[in-house]
Amino acid sequence: MTRIAAVAPVLPAFAYTQAEITHELAPLISTGATRRAVLERMHASSGIGTRHTALPLERYRDLGTFRQSNDIFIEVATDLAEQALHNALTTAGLEPPDVDFVMFTSVTGISAPSIDALLVTRLGLRPDVKRLPSFGLGCVGGAAGIARVNDYLVGHPSEVGVLISVELCSLTLQRDDETIANFVATGLFGDGAAAVVMVGADRPEPGPRIVDTRSSFFPDTMDVIGWNVGGSGFEIVLTAGVAEVIERHFPAEVAAFLADNGRQVGDVSAWVAHPGGPRVLEAFEHALGVPREALQRSWDCLGRVGNLSSSAVLHVLADTMDAGEQTAGASGLLFALGPGVSAEFVLMEWP
Repeated sequence: MTRIAAVAPVLPAFAYTQAEITHELAPLISTGATRRAVLERMHASSGIGTRHTALPLERYRDLGTFRQSNDIFIEVATDLAEQALHNALTTAGLEPPDVDFVMFTSVTGISAPSIDALLVTRLGLRPDVKRLPSFGLGCVGGAAGIARVNDYLVGHPSEVGVLISVELCSLTLQRDDETIANFVATGLFGDGAAAVVMVGADRPEPGPRIVDTRSSFFPDTMDVIGWNVGGSGFEIVLTAGVAEVIERHFPAEVAAFLADNGRQVGDVSAWVAHPGGPRVLEAFEHALGVPREALQRSWDCLGRVGNLSSSAVLHVLADTMDAGEQTAGASGLLFALGPGVSAEFVLMEWP
C-alpha cells in the first residue's frame, strides 16, 4: 500500500488576531454602521483566534487589481511551496531528485507556468519529474490530492509522489462587497500551505498506509460553494447549504465507504476532518454521530489559523501524525468538501 511518509505545514510570517483583522478589513468591505456591525459579529463568532496573511495587514488597504493581487500570489505561493516541500522531504529523509511525481493544488491564484514548474529549478527537482497542477478543487483539494497521488503510486510502487497545496485566501479580498458570503469568508479563511510526501508500496519509508479512497459528487449542489470570477478577481460563493449537504449525504457515504473496507464508524480512532468552519464541523459531528472531542484537532486548527481551504485538512493531518497517539492497526479517516459539492475520503491505517 502507498504510505504517507511526511507532512509539512507552513504559514506566512504575518499573523494577527481575529480582532485586528476585523478592525482593518471592516472599513474596506462595508461603509454603513449597521452592516459593519453585522460583519463584526460574524467575525467574532467564528471561533478563530488568529490568522496568517500573505502581506502585512495594512497593505490590504491598497491591494490593487486582480493582476496585481495574482502577481503577489505567484511570488508568495512559490516561496511557501518551496519551504513546505523542502521541509517535508527533509522529514522523510529524501532529496528533491528523489521525487518522481508532483501534484500542486490551489484555488486562490493562477499561474502559467504553474507553481510546481517554478519549483523545478528553485528546489532542484529532476527535469523529467512528472507534474500535475490543479485549480478549482477548493477546500477538497488536500484530500483529493492525497487520493490522486495515491492513484499514481499504486501504478508506480517504487516511486515517490508529493502533493503541494498553497492557499492565499486573503489576496481574494473583495472591497465594498456587503454580501453575507463575503462577511463570512473574510472572517473565516486564512493563508497557508502544506506539502505531503508519499511513497509507493515497494519503498522503505514508513508511515500510515492508504487503505482506500472514495470520491463523491452530490447532485443539485453546484451553487453552494465556489467562485464567481469577474473583473475584480474571485468573488466567494458560500451558502448555508454546506451543512445541509453534510447532514443529507455524509451518514450513508461514510458508512458505505467504511463497510466496503470491513469497518464501521466505531472502528475509526483518528478523524482528520477539514476544518471548514464551526457549522461545518458541527454538521460532521452530527452526521457521523461522534462527539466533539473526536474532531478536536480540526477545531484546534480552525481556532489557530482559520480555514486554509485545501491546505487546512493537511495541517490537521500533520497534527495527527505528530501526536503519535495511534496504535498499530488503528484506522483514520481523512475527508473534505469542495465546490460541486464534492467530497473526498481517504481511509488510512497505522502500521
